[in-house]
Amino acid sequence: MSKTTFKGSAMLNPVPVVLIASKNARGLCNVFTVAWTGTICTNPPMISISIRKNRLSYEYINETKEFTLNIPSYSLVKETDFCGVKSGRDVDKIKEMNFTMKNSSNINVPYINECLISLECKVKQIIELGTHDLFISEVLSSHIDDSIIDKSGKIHFDKANLMCYCHGEYFPMSQNAIGKFGFSVVKNKVLKNKYKIYTNNFNKLTTNTKKSSKK
Repeated sequence: MSKTTFKGSAMLNPVPVVLIASKNARGLCNVFTVAWTGTICTNPPMISISIRKNRLSYEYINETKEFTLNIPSYSLVKETDFCGVKSGRDVDKIKEMNFTMKNSSNINVPYINECLISLECKVKQIIELGTHDLFISEVLSSHIDDSIIDKSGKIHFDKANLMCYCHGEYFPMSQNAIGKFGFSVVKNKVLKNKYKIYTNNFNKLTTNTKKSSKK
């Protein structure tokens, strides 16, 4: 396998794409798009987002130390892109995108009802890095749409039609899993037969990829 070496760069792809809602002390709300986010702790539940200092949302979040992280389905790809390229200083993105904002349970920032998954976040620490500052935040509560929760209470993120951001483009997430945590070391024969679905999905994926590359 031949490889080309590049200088150091943040080439981690793909990454989640989320809509961050914030509200300043005067009650003004804004929404902007973030692709640099991630889970950083289980207990307490914590996530991080990276924001440039010149962003209006940086100003709002730095002021109130609160925001909601909203995960859009790919049906909202146009709205997601719009909120990433337009500034809240020039346009009311919530009004333009016709978002329905719902009151949160533990913070004063609303969440976007059109997103199936929303997290209420409280900033615990801000770390200055360079072009971006890192906002480390605790998740106080989550709002999950009933359409992706089954009768047993399990959340089916695979049915949320999520998308990711990869090198400047948006891609839908596949609903066909090719593995499950720990499946590679399972010894139980019953479970092995159950997990054959992952092998079948993987084979279909690689077969379709090979066919596409020949076109």
